[in-house]
Amino acid sequence: MPVTPDIPDRQAPAAAENSASGGGGVSSDTPAEDAAQAEDVRRGSMGARVGGHVHRLATIIALICAVAVWQIVSILHVFPPIALPSPTAVWRALVLLLSQGYGGRSLFEDMWISVVRIGIGFLGAVLLGVPIGLGMARNPLIFRVIDPFLQFVRPVPPLAYIPLLVVWFGIGELPKILLILVGTVPVIIIGTISGVKGTPALRLSVARTLGASEAQIFRYVILPSVLPEIFTAMRVGIGVAWTCLVAAELIAADQGLGWLVQYAGQALQVAIVIVGIIVIGILGYCMELLIRVVESRAVPWRGHT
Repeated sequence: MPVTPDIPDRQAPAAAENSASGGGGVSSDTPAEDAAQAEDVRRGSMGARVGGHVHRLATIIALICAVAVWQIVSILHVFPPIALPSPTAVWRALVLLLSQGYGGRSLFEDMWISVVRIGIGFLGAVLLGVPIGLGMARNPLIFRVIDPFLQFVRPVPPLAYIPLLVVWFGIGELPKILLILVGTVPVIIIGTISGVKGTPALRLSVARTLGASEAQIFRYVILPSVLPEIFTAMRVGIGVAWTCLVAAELIAADQGLGWLVQYAGQALQVAIVIVGIIVIGILGYCMELLIRVVESRAVPWRGHT
């Protein structure tokens, strides 16, 4: 007894027209009208492809302009070279990191350990936060028990937890993963609660009128409505997770991208610091794109850009 979520309003007239004409898809009276409709579809598809190419080209041009401005500022010595190395110096630092590494570790080793920490901590936050959010949204007693702790933890900066986690769990992997989990799980919980609360009341009324059980209402009405909010919370949470990871690696780590940035900064190797920052940004963006891809598969009824 599924209830189809979020059918765009503009499809309703077309569906009604098809129904009135006997159903079975778009039909027309003459071959000329069919050809005209096919031509409109072709032009619309071509326009979408051209628009996509234009947007990608605009992004590339913006990146090139940013690098050009950076190069000009470095040539004019607006800042000392030790404070702002040129793009070519950063490129040489990247080549050095890839070929020889820095601080006894290669760039790929630091990237791998940071990605593993993020993956475990973020996945744990999702697995823990979604059920808690669903329970809080559906059961007032659970909400009243957990909400004070959630509101207490949420505004505390992740850096404040680091001394306690180091004292309790040492400087191994566990405190870093726990810091990512503690920093990310409130975002997932709040997103899940928002999704459940945002379920249209009309859908719930229709489901109950049709005799759906609570399990069926959850499976076919609430869950499809809450999934987009969960994925939005995950996209926000992945940025929070990277913030927590870098904060943990800056203070209590001997490997990872945060450690690389800190270690190079202490030696005034600003070019390596910039490389580390760029790599963190690229990895974070790649994870964001991965979540978008999963979202487009799991929530096909939501518009994706």
